[in-house]
Order: sequence, then structure tokens, then C-alpha cells
Amino acid sequence: MTRPIIHWFRRDLRLDDNTALLAAYAAAEAIVPVFIVDDAILRRPDTGANRVAFLLESLRDLDAGMRARGGRLIPRRGQPEAELAWLVAETRASAVYFNLDVEPFALARDARVRARLAGRCAVEGFEDGGLTAPGAIKTKAGTPYTVFTPYKNAVLAQPIARPRPAPAAIRTPPDLASEPLPTLAELGFATAAILPPGGESAARARLSDFIRAGLERYATGRDALATDGTSGLSPYLRFGCLSPRRAYWAAREAFPEGSPDADAWIAELIWRDFYRQILFHFPRVETGAFKRAYDDLAWENNPEWLDRWRAGRTGFPIVDAAMRQLLTTGWMHNRARMIVASFLTKDLLIDWRQGERHFMTHLADGDLAANNGGWQWAASTGTDAQPYFRIFNPTAQGKKFDPAGDYIRRHIPELRAVPERWIHEPARMPLDAQRAFRCVIGSDYPAPLVDHGRQRAKALALYGRASGGPMPSGLQSGG
Repeated sequence: MTRPIIHWFRRDLRLDDNTALLAAYAAAEAIVPVFIVDDAILRRPDTGANRVAFLLESLRDLDAGMRARGGRLIPRRGQPEAELAWLVAETRASAVYFNLDVEPFALARDARVRARLAGRCAVEGFEDGGLTAPGAIKTKAGTPYTVFTPYKNAVLAQPIARPRPAPAAIRTPPDLASEPLPTLAELGFATAAILPPGGESAARARLSDFIRAGLERYATGRDALATDGTSGLSPYLRFGCLSPRRAYWAAREAFPEGSPDADAWIAELIWRDFYRQILFHFPRVETGAFKRAYDDLAWENNPEWLDRWRAGRTGFPIVDAAMRQLLTTGWMHNRARMIVASFLTKDLLIDWRQGERHFMTHLADGDLAANNGGWQWAASTGTDAQPYFRIFNPTAQGKKFDPAGDYIRRHIPELRAVPERWIHEPARMPLDAQRAFRCVIGSDYPAPLVDHGRQRAKALALYGRASGGPMPSGLQSGG
């Protein structure tokens, strides 16, 4: 009988199309599937309760899937290098397999694991988290891509691996000590947010529903805030409950000859890979601007304004609705993410890192690479970013993407009686109308925190000074 192989689950909480798990299954008769609750991650200031809650539910689903195949998940808690060393000794495992992660924290942790296990067993990392490996796609000059469209074209020119099914059976060594999965409270967290169900089972069901009923309207409907034409798969992709290759081929098989809708959604999958490879090649973006000149932006960083933005009390309905959606659901529509990020950085003139951190502490799908990339795009500090002179007008964005105000009313109870004509600018209501619709500005709902036109001019000057270049002509508001 061959010695078992330990599969260390991290951000790959699924049995289907799991590269490292399938490699272990092919190489050994028994697999030791372990998840290590790492207190170093739990103590990070950007680790939020919503993400931990989603993780725990995903682990419970993973364990159920294993038990249905004759195995079980082995939960441990502690330093990964120590826990794995003890587990190797307990099981006489020949190897530890895991799927790779590009985050600087993960790379440092994996280096410690390799050093600790050197000479005791083999340690192998596998690429699994994207459609392509983060170092696989390069320009003709051999450099990383920093502009999305040519990167996307290069990815699509490569063959995308077909997904492979889960192992039919999983044999776990008997009598192996493990700990019960902790509860959210036992880990020191609590949340009242209404989160989507975690786990591979929910991910596959959500993908099926989206491909059947949502994909054919994705290109035209994805930006509509009230109807939400997005897939809702981001938390499942973030935790690896769903293989990105499974998602890609589901769309391709639904539209084998291609379609604008399938192409648009596949492009979103490639955006994930794009930001993963940016973080992999340029780890400095974790703490600083990709465009180094913008590290010197003289942010105003008004703490009261930051608190009002976090709480959804800015007086700009579309911004406030989005921020309250985040607080109550642990999620935010992608269009709304762009709107609130532009508002924080270019209306309130607050450092994008403050917003990035707030998102990470509340988003169930919080992912360093994607979150950092999105914030730097909106703040115009990143690779392939929104030009700094394109500044979203939050009121115009609300009228365009939530014209009837249904999204606003869903998340802001005090505006539910306000008619469509004033829903995006309730401060313009006459006082008698405010009283009639039970929305007195300054009492029931705040007056606008800033004047957009004035703040836009300040933002242009701020960015212009940092960039050191002439102010571009034909400045655009961004709509």
C-alpha cells in the first residue's frame, strides 16, 4: 500500500476539477484532506466576519461531499507549518499537495511550509486558481501584461483546460485525530448580514441557474442595479467552491458559437486572472499605487466624511444604497462598487486604501487581487486604470443604472415613499413634499455631503499636480 498524500485545502474548497486534489487521488490510495484554521489570518485587520462565515459554511459543505464519497475533512487549527509537520508524522504521508496562491502573505507562508517539511516529504504546489497560471501569459517582449484587452486576447488565444470531475471515492486513513469545525462565535466573529449559502453545492446550483436564465441577457443587463443581472458567483470563485474552468466551459457550451453575452461574462473571468497576475508580478500594489507618482497624492482624508461614506449617509442616494447593501448582505453590485469607489476618491478625496480596507472587512467575496485592482482602477492609480479626468457623477450614474430608483428604495427605507422625479436628488424636494413623503432632508435623510462640481475640480487639480503633466483638454465627467 502506498503512503498517503496530504491535500491541504486553502482557496479550493471543492472536489470538482481540483487540480492538486486530483493529482493526489491519482498518486496515492489514501488522501488526508486537511484544512488549517490559521489564527494569523483571523487576526488580520481586513479579515471580516462575512468572509469567515461564508468560509465555514463552505467547509461544512466540503466535508459533506467527502463523507458522501467515503472520506472526511480533517480540520486543524494553528500555524500551517507546524500542523502539517505533525500531520506528516502522524500519517507517514509521502507528500503534501496544495493549490498555489499569489498573495504575498500566502507565498511567505508556503515558503515556511516548504522549509519546515524539507527532508520529511515532498511538497508540491499546483496552479488551479484561474483559467491560466499568473506567470504563463507574457508579451512578445517577455514582460507581464499591464493592459487588460491585449491580455484578454492572449488568454483567449490559448487552449483553456477542460474541467475534470470529482474523485468517485475518497479514502481517508481511519482513526486520524481531528478537531470539529469551529463556529463563527468560537473564532471571535459575529455578523447579521444575509449571506448567500456557502459551498460547492450552492456554487454549482448558482452556476446552473445563471447559465440557464441569466447569461443570455448578461451583456445588456449586468449594469442594471435593480434587477441585478450579474452571476452572483464571485464569493464561490474567491473561495474556490467553483472551478473557473468549469465556469468558462459552462458558458462556452451554452453558446458554442459565441455570443456578446457569453463573451462579456468570460471577459469578467479573465479580469480575475488579470489582477492575479498583476499582484503576482507587482506585489507592491498590495500597499501602494501601481503608478508610483500617485503614491504622492495629497488626500484630504476627512475622517467624518469617511465615516459617513461607510455608513451610507452621504446624501447621495445611489452611493448610500450601495454602501448599505454592503453592510446588510456582504456583497455589492459591480457597477455600484465603481460608483462608490469613484465617489470616495474623487468626490471625498479620501485615499483609496481606506475604501479597499472597508470592502475587505465586509465583502464575502473579498479577494486581495480583485479588490485591489478594482479600487486602483477607480482611483486611477492602477494598471489599465480609469483616466483620472473621467470622474463619475454619482447622480447621473444613479439615473442611468437605477432610473426608477428601485435599487435605492430597496436599501434606503427612508426614501421608499419618494417619487421617481426626486429619488436621485431628494434634497431638491420642496419642504412640503419632504413632509408629505416622510423624508425631511437633514432629519430623515442627510443633505448632500459635498458639492460634486466643486469636488470634481479639486480632484482634477489634485491628480494633475501628482501626475506632473498638463491638464488634458476636453475633460470628461464620466456620466
